[in-house]
Amino acid sequence: MATDDKTLNILIRIADVEPIALTIPRDEEANYREAEKLVNTLWNKWVGRFEGENSSQSTMAMVAFQFARLYSKAYNQNVAVNNFLTTFEQQLNDVVVKI
Repeated sequence: MATDDKTLNILIRIADVEPIALTIPRDEEANYREAEKLVNTLWNKWVGRFEGENSSQSTMAMVAFQFARLYSKAYNQNVAVNNFLTTFEQQLNDVVVKI
């Protein structure tokens, strides 16, 4: 299924939708498969928990929201770490320059 040495054609299966064909960088397949697994794990957990209460579409919307929330939290934490490191680097430069 490979298109060249650097890319790979894969199918991912998410919840109960048709498989999705993707062309991805070959060295990132593990990341794509892990993401597929995480989404399906949460979807399977929630679809069973809310059986009869929510449609499959509503459950997938909740899964998407959960991952978006986690992404937003991680993004904000990365911004905070980057700001801290920038400030720390400047303080360290100031100390080194004085020596």
